[in-house]
Amino acid sequence: MKTKLLFILFIIIFAGIFPKDIKAMENSSASSAVFANTNDSFSEDIRVQVLRKFLQRYNSPLAPFAKTFVESADENNLDWKFVAAISGLESTFGQQIPSNSYNAWGWGVYGNNVIRFASWEEGIKTISKGLRERYIKNWGAANIYEIGAMYAASPTWAQRVTYFMGKIEEFKLQNPRDSLPITI
Repeated sequence: MKTKLLFILFIIIFAGIFPKDIKAMENSSASSAVFANTNDSFSEDIRVQVLRKFLQRYNSPLAPFAKTFVESADENNLDWKFVAAISGLESTFGQQIPSNSYNAWGWGVYGNNVIRFASWEEGIKTISKGLRERYIKNWGAANIYEIGAMYAASPTWAQRVTYFMGKIEEFKLQNPRDSLPITI
């Protein structure tokens, strides 16, 4: 009993000597773990980071607008990869577009007719909203294949858009270091 009391007393004294708030020192574990600061790039949506890095691999002028893709997809209840994947099919992610159009989606492009946007952001927002309102809400499309039947002349359009969506997902899975930061 006397030993137990001495042990408890020792614990109480020992606890009083050291500070109660113990905090990890930044970079104390070197490369084994990285803790993100809320002001760094890890604090943004992981989907934004994945899409930006994916588009950078294709040297896409759309890469700086990854956040716009994700936000517009969320606002319009679309898969975050969908509108970017359309740009992959229609323009090699914005690299082959009608001059001065910012139209990487083939939206309203047929013959000599070209719909032009004032910026990449306007294009992304317009396409996202148009897909939701026109194709899904007004015309009742329930999936990419039904959208494709109305959106494009090619019967393989939806299959190829799905391919690019898969490439984005594959990139995410093959680059977990880029897409899965540890935050506290």
